[in-house]
Amino acid sequence: MSAEAKGDYMIRGTAAGERIRAVATVTTQMVEDARIRHTASPTATAALGRSLTAAALLGADLKDGHSVLLRVLGDGPIGAIVAQADAHGLVRGYAMNPQADLPATPAHKLDVGGLVGKQGMLHVTRDVGLRTPYHGSVPLVSGEIAEDLAAYFARSEQLPSVVALGVLVGPDRRVIAAGGLCVQALPGAPGEVVADLEARARRMPPITQLVAEGCTPEKILTVALGGWKPAFGEVSPVRFHCRCTRQRVEEMLLTLGTKELETLLAQEGQAEVTCRFCGDRYVLGRDDVEELIARLGSGSTQLM
Repeated sequence: MSAEAKGDYMIRGTAAGERIRAVATVTTQMVEDARIRHTASPTATAALGRSLTAAALLGADLKDGHSVLLRVLGDGPIGAIVAQADAHGLVRGYAMNPQADLPATPAHKLDVGGLVGKQGMLHVTRDVGLRTPYHGSVPLVSGEIAEDLAAYFARSEQLPSVVALGVLVGPDRRVIAAGGLCVQALPGAPGEVVADLEARARRMPPITQLVAEGCTPEKILTVALGGWKPAFGEVSPVRFHCRCTRQRVEEMLLTLGTKELETLLAQEGQAEVTCRFCGDRYVLGRDDVEELIARLGSGSTQLM
Protein backbone atom coordinates (compact mmCIF):
# COMPACT_ATOMS: atom_id res chain seq x y z
CA MET A 1 0.00 0.00 0.00
CA SER A 2 1.36 3.42 -0.91
CA ALA A 3 1.91 6.18 1.63
CA GLU A 4 -0.78 8.20 -0.13
CA ALA A 5 -3.26 5.38 0.31
CA LYS A 6 -2.31 5.05 3.96
CA GLY A 7 -2.76 8.75 4.70
CA ASP A 8 -1.48 9.85 8.11
CA TYR A 9 0.12 6.97 9.99
CA MET A 10 2.86 6.04 12.41
CA ILE A 11 5.40 3.28 12.45
CA ARG A 12 7.36 1.76 15.31
CA GLY A 13 10.90 0.48 15.06
CA THR A 14 13.87 -0.81 17.02
CA ALA A 15 17.61 -0.79 16.41
CA ALA A 16 20.96 -1.63 18.00
CA GLY A 17 19.77 -5.00 19.25
CA GLU A 18 16.52 -3.45 20.52
CA ARG A 19 18.47 -1.03 22.70
CA ILE A 20 16.89 1.79 20.69
CA ARG A 21 13.13 2.25 20.47
CA ALA A 22 11.69 4.66 17.92
CA VAL A 23 8.41 5.84 16.47
CA ALA A 24 7.74 8.29 13.64
CA THR A 25 4.51 9.69 12.28
CA VAL A 26 3.10 11.94 9.58
CA THR A 27 0.10 13.92 10.89
CA THR A 28 -0.58 16.51 8.19
CA GLN A 29 -4.27 15.73 7.68
CA MET A 30 -4.91 15.27 11.40
CA VAL A 31 -3.52 18.70 12.20
CA GLU A 32 -5.40 20.28 9.30
CA ASP A 33 -8.63 18.74 10.63
CA ALA A 34 -7.90 20.25 14.03
CA ARG A 35 -7.14 23.66 12.50
CA ILE A 36 -10.46 23.70 10.68
CA ARG A 37 -12.46 22.51 13.67
CA HIS A 38 -10.97 25.11 16.00
CA THR A 39 -10.50 27.93 13.43
CA ALA A 40 -6.98 28.24 14.79
CA SER A 41 -4.50 30.97 13.96
CA PRO A 42 -1.25 29.93 12.22
CA THR A 43 0.84 29.92 15.39
CA ALA A 44 -1.91 28.25 17.42
CA THR A 45 -2.21 25.61 14.67
CA ALA A 46 1.50 24.87 15.08
CA ALA A 47 1.25 24.70 18.89
CA LEU A 48 -1.87 22.54 18.89
CA GLY A 49 -0.59 20.40 16.02
CA ARG A 50 2.68 19.68 17.81
CA SER A 51 0.74 18.73 20.95
CA LEU A 52 -1.61 16.42 19.03
CA THR A 53 1.37 14.79 17.32
CA ALA A 54 3.12 14.41 20.67
CA ALA A 55 0.03 12.69 22.08
CA ALA A 56 0.02 10.31 19.10
CA LEU A 57 3.68 9.43 19.77
CA LEU A 58 2.94 8.90 23.46
CA GLY A 59 0.12 6.56 22.50
CA ALA A 60 2.34 4.36 20.34
CA ASP A 61 2.99 1.84 23.12
CA LEU A 62 -0.53 1.74 24.55
CA LYS A 63 -2.69 -1.37 24.59
CA ASP A 64 -6.35 -1.65 23.63
CA GLY A 65 -8.54 0.34 26.01
CA HIS A 66 -5.69 2.51 27.27
CA SER A 67 -5.25 6.24 26.65
CA VAL A 68 -2.84 9.08 27.30
CA LEU A 69 -3.62 12.71 28.11
CA LEU A 70 -1.09 15.48 27.43
CA ARG A 71 -1.62 18.91 28.99
CA VAL A 72 0.62 21.88 28.23
CA LEU A 73 -0.09 24.61 30.76
CA GLY A 74 2.03 27.63 29.93
CA ASP A 75 1.74 31.31 30.72
CA GLY A 76 1.44 32.40 27.08
CA PRO A 77 -1.64 33.83 25.33
CA ILE A 78 -2.82 30.48 23.92
CA GLY A 79 -3.61 29.23 27.43
CA ALA A 80 -3.90 25.52 28.14
CA ILE A 81 -3.42 22.96 25.36
CA VAL A 82 -4.93 19.52 25.87
CA ALA A 83 -4.42 16.47 23.64
CA GLN A 84 -5.57 12.89 24.10
CA ALA A 85 -4.70 9.72 22.18
CA ASP A 86 -5.55 6.05 22.38
CA ALA A 87 -3.93 2.82 21.27
CA HIS A 88 -5.56 3.01 17.83
CA GLY A 89 -4.08 6.35 16.78
CA LEU A 90 -7.29 8.27 17.46
CA VAL A 91 -6.33 11.72 18.67
CA ARG A 92 -8.33 14.74 19.79
CA GLY A 93 -7.47 18.01 21.47
CA TYR A 94 -7.98 21.73 21.84
CA ALA A 95 -6.32 24.98 22.83
CA MET A 96 -8.03 27.31 25.27
CA ASN A 97 -7.51 30.34 22.98
CA PRO A 98 -7.05 28.94 19.45
CA GLN A 99 -7.33 32.34 17.76
CA ALA A 100 -4.39 33.76 19.73
CA ASP A 101 -1.38 34.60 17.56
CA LEU A 102 2.00 36.31 17.66
CA PRO A 103 4.30 37.88 15.06
CA ALA A 104 6.96 35.63 13.56
CA THR A 105 10.33 35.38 15.25
CA PRO A 106 13.38 37.25 13.85
CA ALA A 107 14.24 33.94 12.13
CA HIS A 108 10.85 34.11 10.38
CA LYS A 109 9.52 31.12 12.32
CA LEU A 110 6.15 30.76 14.03
CA ASP A 111 6.67 31.81 17.65
CA VAL A 112 5.25 28.70 19.28
CA GLY A 113 7.34 29.12 22.42
CA GLY A 114 6.09 32.67 22.88
CA LEU A 115 2.47 31.66 22.32
CA VAL A 116 2.68 28.74 24.77
CA GLY A 117 4.90 30.52 27.28
CA LYS A 118 8.15 29.46 28.88
CA GLN A 119 6.79 29.29 32.43
CA GLY A 120 4.42 26.48 33.31
CA MET A 121 4.11 22.71 33.37
CA LEU A 122 3.76 19.77 31.02
CA HIS A 123 1.60 16.96 32.39
CA VAL A 124 1.27 13.42 31.03
CA THR A 125 -1.43 11.11 32.38
CA ARG A 126 -1.54 7.48 31.23
CA ASP A 127 -4.70 5.47 31.82
CA VAL A 128 -3.56 1.86 31.49
CA GLY A 129 -6.50 0.19 33.19
CA LEU A 130 -5.23 0.42 36.77
CA ARG A 131 -7.22 1.90 39.62
CA THR A 132 -5.14 5.08 39.51
CA PRO A 133 -3.76 6.50 36.23
CA TYR A 134 -0.01 7.11 36.06
CA HIS A 135 0.79 10.82 36.14
CA GLY A 136 4.04 12.66 35.49
CA SER A 137 4.87 16.36 35.29
CA VAL A 138 7.84 18.52 34.39
CA PRO A 139 8.34 22.29 34.17
CA LEU A 140 8.28 23.68 30.65
CA VAL A 141 11.73 24.05 29.14
CA SER A 142 10.93 26.24 26.15
CA GLY A 143 7.24 25.99 25.31
CA GLU A 144 8.23 24.53 21.93
CA ILE A 145 6.64 21.17 22.97
CA ALA A 146 9.35 18.85 21.56
CA GLU A 147 12.01 19.97 24.04
CA ASP A 148 9.45 19.86 26.82
CA LEU A 149 8.42 16.29 25.96
CA ALA A 150 12.08 15.21 25.81
CA ALA A 151 12.54 16.70 29.29
CA TYR A 152 9.52 14.73 30.49
CA PHE A 153 10.98 11.45 29.22
CA ALA A 154 14.37 12.21 30.78
CA ARG A 155 13.11 13.33 34.19
CA SER A 156 9.91 11.38 34.69
CA GLU A 157 10.70 8.12 32.89
CA GLN A 158 14.54 8.22 32.95
CA LEU A 159 14.73 7.62 29.20
CA PRO A 160 17.21 9.71 27.17
CA SER A 161 15.10 10.74 24.18
CA VAL A 162 15.29 12.65 20.94
CA VAL A 163 11.95 14.26 20.14
CA ALA A 164 11.17 16.23 16.99
CA LEU A 165 7.78 17.78 16.24
CA GLY A 166 6.83 20.10 13.42
CA VAL A 167 3.92 21.82 11.71
CA LEU A 168 4.35 23.84 8.51
CA VAL A 169 1.53 26.30 7.84
CA GLY A 170 1.05 27.90 4.43
CA PRO A 171 0.20 31.52 3.60
CA ASP A 172 -3.47 30.50 3.30
CA ARG A 173 -3.31 29.04 6.85
CA ARG A 174 -3.64 25.47 5.63
CA VAL A 175 -1.31 22.83 7.04
CA ILE A 176 1.29 21.87 4.44
CA ALA A 177 3.20 19.31 6.49
CA ALA A 178 3.15 17.94 10.03
CA GLY A 179 4.80 15.04 11.77
CA GLY A 180 6.86 13.82 14.66
CA LEU A 181 9.65 11.55 15.78
CA CYS A 182 10.68 10.04 19.10
CA VAL A 183 13.86 7.98 19.49
CA GLN A 184 14.74 6.56 22.90
CA ALA A 185 17.78 4.80 24.30
CA LEU A 186 16.47 2.03 26.55
CA PRO A 187 18.09 1.01 29.83
CA GLY A 188 21.36 -0.77 29.15
CA ALA A 189 22.14 1.12 25.96
CA PRO A 190 25.85 2.05 25.81
CA GLY A 191 26.80 5.68 26.17
CA GLU A 192 28.07 5.80 22.59
CA VAL A 193 24.58 4.89 21.36
CA VAL A 194 23.05 7.84 23.20
CA ALA A 195 25.80 10.19 22.00
CA ASP A 196 25.34 9.07 18.40
CA LEU A 197 21.58 9.56 18.53
CA GLU A 198 22.01 13.07 19.90
CA ALA A 199 24.56 13.91 17.20
CA ARG A 200 22.26 12.61 14.47
CA ALA A 201 19.39 14.66 15.88
CA ARG A 202 21.45 17.83 15.55
CA ARG A 203 22.21 17.03 11.90
CA MET A 204 18.69 16.03 10.89
CA PRO A 205 16.64 18.33 8.67
CA PRO A 206 13.45 19.67 10.29
CA ILE A 207 10.57 17.19 10.40
CA THR A 208 8.42 19.52 8.32
CA GLN A 209 11.05 19.59 5.58
CA LEU A 210 11.15 15.79 5.47
CA VAL A 211 7.35 15.49 5.37
CA ALA A 212 7.00 18.27 2.77
CA GLU A 213 9.53 16.42 0.60
CA GLY A 214 7.31 13.34 0.74
CA CYS A 215 9.19 11.30 3.32
CA THR A 216 7.18 8.50 4.88
CA PRO A 217 7.46 7.61 8.58
CA GLU A 218 9.72 4.73 7.51
CA LYS A 219 12.05 7.16 5.77
CA ILE A 220 12.04 9.53 8.75
CA LEU A 221 13.09 6.69 11.04
CA THR A 222 15.81 5.65 8.61
CA VAL A 223 17.18 9.21 8.50
CA ALA A 224 17.08 9.46 12.30
CA LEU A 225 18.72 6.10 12.95
CA GLY A 226 21.08 6.04 9.98
CA GLY A 227 23.66 3.28 10.33
CA TRP A 228 21.74 1.60 13.13
CA LYS A 229 19.54 -0.07 10.47
CA PRO A 230 16.08 0.00 12.05
CA ALA A 231 13.84 -3.04 12.15
CA PHE A 232 10.35 -1.77 11.37
CA GLY A 233 7.41 -2.92 13.43
CA GLU A 234 3.72 -2.19 13.58
CA VAL A 235 2.08 0.45 11.37
CA SER A 236 -1.10 2.18 12.52
CA PRO A 237 -3.23 5.01 11.11
CA VAL A 238 -3.42 8.35 12.91
CA ARG A 239 -6.43 10.65 12.69
CA PHE A 240 -8.38 13.29 14.56
CA HIS A 241 -11.35 11.63 16.20
CA CYS A 242 -13.54 12.70 19.11
CA ARG A 243 -15.59 10.36 21.29
CA CYS A 244 -18.39 12.83 21.87
CA THR A 245 -21.90 11.68 20.88
CA ARG A 246 -25.43 12.89 21.40
CA GLN A 247 -25.93 10.09 23.92
CA ARG A 248 -22.99 11.31 26.01
CA VAL A 249 -24.35 14.86 25.85
CA GLU A 250 -27.70 13.61 27.14
CA GLU A 251 -25.97 11.72 29.94
CA MET A 252 -24.11 14.89 30.91
CA LEU A 253 -27.32 16.94 30.92
CA LEU A 254 -29.03 14.37 33.13
CA THR A 255 -26.37 14.97 35.79
CA LEU A 256 -27.60 18.59 36.07
CA GLY A 257 -30.81 17.43 37.70
CA THR A 258 -34.44 18.38 37.24
CA LYS A 259 -34.25 21.91 38.66
CA GLU A 260 -31.32 22.97 36.50
CA LEU A 261 -32.90 21.52 33.35
CA GLU A 262 -36.19 23.28 34.06
CA THR A 263 -34.33 26.57 34.56
CA LEU A 264 -32.42 26.04 31.33
CA LEU A 265 -35.63 25.32 29.46
CA ALA A 266 -37.35 28.42 30.88
CA GLN A 267 -34.43 30.69 30.00
CA GLU A 268 -33.24 29.26 26.69
CA GLY A 269 -36.06 27.06 25.41
CA GLN A 270 -33.47 24.42 24.51
CA ALA A 271 -30.10 22.99 25.52
CA GLU A 272 -27.01 23.64 23.46
CA VAL A 273 -23.65 21.94 24.11
CA THR A 274 -20.43 22.41 22.16
CA CYS A 275 -17.66 19.85 22.59
CA ARG A 276 -14.44 21.61 23.51
CA PHE A 277 -12.30 18.83 22.05
CA CYS A 278 -13.73 18.85 18.53
CA GLY A 279 -16.10 21.81 18.23
CA ASP A 280 -19.16 19.71 17.36
CA ARG A 281 -22.40 21.39 18.43
CA TYR A 282 -25.36 19.51 19.87
CA VAL A 283 -28.76 21.18 20.16
CA LEU A 284 -31.58 19.54 22.11
CA GLY A 285 -34.95 21.17 21.50
CA ARG A 286 -37.72 21.75 24.01
CA ASP A 287 -39.23 18.31 23.50
CA ASP A 288 -35.85 16.66 23.99
CA VAL A 289 -35.17 18.52 27.24
CA GLU A 290 -38.66 17.78 28.52
CA GLU A 291 -38.03 14.10 27.82
CA LEU A 292 -34.88 14.24 29.94
CA ILE A 293 -36.81 15.93 32.76
CA ALA A 294 -39.51 13.25 32.53
CA ARG A 295 -36.85 10.57 32.69
CA LEU A 296 -35.44 12.08 35.86
CA GLY A 297 -38.93 12.35 37.32
CA SER A 298 -39.63 8.68 36.68
CA GLY A 299 -36.31 7.69 38.19
CA SER A 300 -35.17 6.16 34.91
CA THR A 301 -31.95 7.64 33.55
CA GLN A 302 -30.88 4.59 31.57
CA LEU A 303 -30.20 5.58 27.97
CA MET A 304 -30.95 3.09 25.24
